[in-house]
Amino acid sequence: MTEKKPTKKAAPKHAAEKTPTVKKTLTKKTKGATEWHTPSLDDGLLAWVAQGSHYDPHSVLGQHLIPVEGSKDSVTVIRTRRPLASEVIAILGSKARIELSHAGHGIWEGAHTLGLQDYVIETRYPDGAEWIAEDGYRFTPTVGELDLHLIREGRHERLWEVLGARYIGHGGVKGTVQGTAFAVWAPNAKAVRVKGTFNGWNGEGHSMRSLGASGVWELFVPDVHPGETYKFEILTQADHWVERADPMARQTECPPLTGSIIAHSAYKWGDKKWITKRDKTKAHEAPMSIYELHVGSWRQGLSYRELADDLIGHVLETGFTHVEFMPLAEHPYGPSWGYQVTGYYAPTARFGNPDDLKYLIDRLHDAGIGVLLDWVPGHFPKDEWALARFDGQPLYEHADPRKGEHPDWGTYIFDFGRNEVRNFLVANALYWIEEFHIDGLRVDAVASMLYLDYSREDGQWLPNQYGGRENLEAINFLQEANATVYKHHPGVTMAAEESTSWGGVTAPTEAGGLGFGFKWNMGWMHDSLEYIHTDPMYR
Repeated sequence: MTEKKPTKKAAPKHAAEKTPTVKKTLTKKTKGATEWHTPSLDDGLLAWVAQGSHYDPHSVLGQHLIPVEGSKDSVTVIRTRRPLASEVIAILGSKARIELSHAGHGIWEGAHTLGLQDYVIETRYPDGAEWIAEDGYRFTPTVGELDLHLIREGRHERLWEVLGARYIGHGGVKGTVQGTAFAVWAPNAKAVRVKGTFNGWNGEGHSMRSLGASGVWELFVPDVHPGETYKFEILTQADHWVERADPMARQTECPPLTGSIIAHSAYKWGDKKWITKRDKTKAHEAPMSIYELHVGSWRQGLSYRELADDLIGHVLETGFTHVEFMPLAEHPYGPSWGYQVTGYYAPTARFGNPDDLKYLIDRLHDAGIGVLLDWVPGHFPKDEWALARFDGQPLYEHADPRKGEHPDWGTYIFDFGRNEVRNFLVANALYWIEEFHIDGLRVDAVASMLYLDYSREDGQWLPNQYGGRENLEAINFLQEANATVYKHHPGVTMAAEESTSWGGVTAPTEAGGLGFGFKWNMGWMHDSLEYIHTDPMYR
């Protein structure tokens, strides 16, 4: 069949939301059976959906109950996108076969009176190829109204369970289908598509639907399994398609590759005894001696799993109670030691997959060794494929460069006053503690967050609403992060790497303090190293 070229004509914004009716006639062709004449959709609307640039493709594709003209009855209309097909059939759960006709621009449609049903689409092509597949557009949203409300309020403490790529069983009308639920926050986008190894890196057939004012876009793709690589394509307000890694990806390709990977953990933890003891211990009163290391340079060439034996032996021999890993979240530039993060929810793939890191932590706990992790919520790099200008304009970063750019590090600064951004970071702190059983976070560069004039000259910064230099939004974020972590996990530790004389770093939040459990003693390390480097005669 010859495909019509998509027209540039734009359909009315709500064309697909009108309530059409269906006419029925009797024809000799169908031997007395009812033939349903489905309503014709605007050609521009069909092109819009077929190109994968519609904000709500589910309003056209999938199955829809439509009233019958002059009757109280209704029929079910099925539409699916199958470009270049020669024949398309919907096979219902009741085994009925519904032949679909070509409506235009590769979109096929048909109708039946059997109600909403689970179905698959059988497609034949001119070269004789056949393909049977589930239709992802027949499924309801995988993100609920309560989740969307909490995201807008900045109060979704388990954000990783609703955004990103989640391998789940999603219920249809009667049965459950395995697949991957994709969801991403991109409030300034005009359209969003997901592309990857499962669709030949062409996202036109996997456009996502907008879930309204939340700014979240969602799509369930059946039969897409863990291990597949993907990215999001975002249509900006300037009508440019940009390609982005998933901010909530739980696994990534190994740098310099930048794709996100669908992850599904199979790891079984064995540290219940350790966690129980930790949660009953007053961590801030217990002895603590911390061994800090950078995984990539401590014993070069070792993976997370290979590191376990050597590291445990060394820590036990030297008498430390804890190890502290310099940042392990994914980062594009190795020599940054992980302090410029692009994947806040993904352990760096340089040393293995997420379950490999869990194995290392589990082994350390089994040996009676606590695990701390450097956490970098103060800034992020400007790599265009990651968080920077995520949906075509400032989103995670503050829009004003006087508050949104770090002059020393050439990075962006988070917009701590935006609910969704604050939520992204607070949930991330919980994520490392809950999913990877981390025993505490050392929060990097706290001073750079606290002061609006940090590393800035006069005229390069904006005072707060009271005329001061304190970053009130960042202070509120740090207080919330600490209070949230300690509320859920009183046995862990939150430590501030804070290099100034700021008062109340470890004071409780209810007393106006930042709420940290410890302040990181930076001077001790430098003084100790200088002492060791000095000839014993002059110490």
